Amino acid sequence: MTAPLNVAILGASGYTGSELVRLLLRHPRVAIRALTADRKAGQSMADVFPQFYGLDLPKLVTIAEVDLDAVDLVFCALPHGTTQTVIADLFARKPSLKVVDLSADFRLQDPAAYAEWYGHAHQALKLQEEAAFGLVELNREAIRAARLVANPGCHSTTSILPLVPLLRAGQIDPDGIVVVSATGMSGAGRAAKEEMLFSEVSEGTHAYGVGRHRHTAELDQEFDRAAGKPARATFTPLLLPQNRGIYATITVTLAGGATAEDLHATLAKTYGGEPFVSVLPFGRAPQSRHVRGSNRVQLGVAPDRRPDRAIVLSTLDNLVKGASGQAVQNMNLVAGFDETEGLGQLALFP
Repeated sequence: MTAPLNVAILGASGYTGSELVRLLLRHPRVAIRALTADRKAGQSMADVFPQFYGLDLPKLVTIAEVDLDAVDLVFCALPHGTTQTVIADLFARKPSLKVVDLSADFRLQDPAAYAEWYGHAHQALKLQEEAAFGLVELNREAIRAARLVANPGCHSTTSILPLVPLLRAGQIDPDGIVVVSATGMSGAGRAAKEEMLFSEVSEGTHAYGVGRHRHTAELDQEFDRAAGKPARATFTPLLLPQNRGIYATITVTLAGGATAEDLHATLAKTYGGEPFVSVLPFGRAPQSRHVRGSNRVQLGVAPDRRPDRAIVLSTLDNLVKGASGQAVQNMNLVAGFDETEGLGQLALFP
C-alpha cells in the first residue's frame, strides 16, 4: 500500500476548514497530520465542531507549531489579507511543499487589480506570479504542475463555469452580462457579527457589496481572458437566509448569430465529460437543493422573451464546490490522484 498524502489545514476552526476535515476523513489516500486555529489552540476539533466527536484527529495548534517535515501539502483556510506572508514563510521553510489556498490572496494575477480591490499592495508578488487559478474544469493542466493553487471564490466559480465557454465561442456580448448571485449564510464565515444574527437575516433577503463585491475582480480577470478583450459584467450578490448554496441567475445578450439553444449546446459539449458539472436539458432550471453537500454544479439555459437575450442558471454548494470540495479536487490534481477521489458524495436531499 502506498504511503498517504500528509496534509495540514491552517484555519481549521472556520466553516471551510471544518468542511475540509469532513471531506478528507473519507479520502482513501490522505492523512490529516495537523490542524491549526490560533485562538482555539490546545482544544480538540470536537470541542469546536461536535460532529467530530469520537474521531481520531490532531489537536488544534498554532501555525508556528506545525511540523512541516511531516506534511506534504497544506490547505490555507485563513482570512483574506493574512495568507500571503504565511505562505511565503511556509515555502521559505520547505520549498517542496504544495499549497492550496482558499483565500483570495493569490487569485488575481495583476498586482494593481489586487491593490484596487483589497486595499493594500500584495506582499508576495513572486508567489502571486506562479499561482495557478484553481478552477479545475478550465485550468486543469496548469493546476497539475503548480505548487501553489489559488482556489477561486464561490460566487466566481458559479458564474465563471457557465460564462467562460460562451465568451470563448463568441456567442455572448462581453458587455451585456448581468449576474445576480444569491448565497447562503455560511459564505459570510463563522466569526460573530451582529448583522449575521438569526433575527437580522431570517425571513428576508438583501443585496450586499453592491457594485463593489471583491469577487467581481475574478470575473473581470477570467472573462477578459476568455473574450480576448475587456468584459465588464454587472454583478450583484444577495444573502439568503439558508446555510448553504449559491444560485446565479445570469442574463446574457446573444452575439454572432447565436441562439439560446446554441449556448446550451456549447455548455453541453464543454462539460459533457466532466465528473462534477451537469448541464440540464434545455429550458430546465437547476435547484440549489439538488447539489447541497456535494461537489457538483448544475447548469441550465432558457430562452428570454427577447430573442436577443438568454438566461443562464448555475448553482453549487458554496462550502463544497465553492470552497473546500474544489480545494480537495485541486489537491487531487497536484498529488497525481484521480480528481474525483474523496468527492463522490451525492447531494443531501431532502
